[in-house]
Amino acid sequence: MAARADIPAVVELIESAYRGDASRAGWTTEADLLDGQRTDPEGVAAVLDAEHGRLLLAERDGALVACCQLEHRGDHAYFGMFAVRPARQGGGLGKAVMAEAERFARAEWGAREMRMTVIRQRDDLIAWYERRGYERTGEVTPFPYGDERFGIPRRADLAFELLVKPLA
Repeated sequence: MAARADIPAVVELIESAYRGDASRAGWTTEADLLDGQRTDPEGVAAVLDAEHGRLLLAERDGALVACCQLEHRGDHAYFGMFAVRPARQGGGLGKAVMAEAERFARAEWGAREMRMTVIRQRDDLIAWYERRGYERTGEVTPFPYGDERFGIPRRADLAFELLVKPLA
């Protein structure tokens, strides 16, 4: 579990996995869709401060290599802020972090399903989640255009789709 002292490292990890040229070393980059930030210290602190939230960390040799946010929302858990260091992507670390998040949500909270939102234009990422049992719901919410906390869109058609996986 993350602590306040981990905030700078978590922000750096998330930014490295999704934004800018460094993110292109992995396959999860959003650099072709969005400029600007993916998160900031205040966003990570809000996750840490959430009464029903957790921020799970994975370290190798003392360095942060992956993270994810979990939020208990009644009968389900929300999965977000998922990042794997670009140089470590493709080796099974993300799959292991996701499995641990699912185990935690089921065992600690009794969650019956995991939910997440993914930019619907991310076909490769959605396919990765589908291979892990997540299903597209067709439920779409608009991208928060004008709120630079979520990035600066490079196209006008971005939206999030809800993906769901039963945990029972």
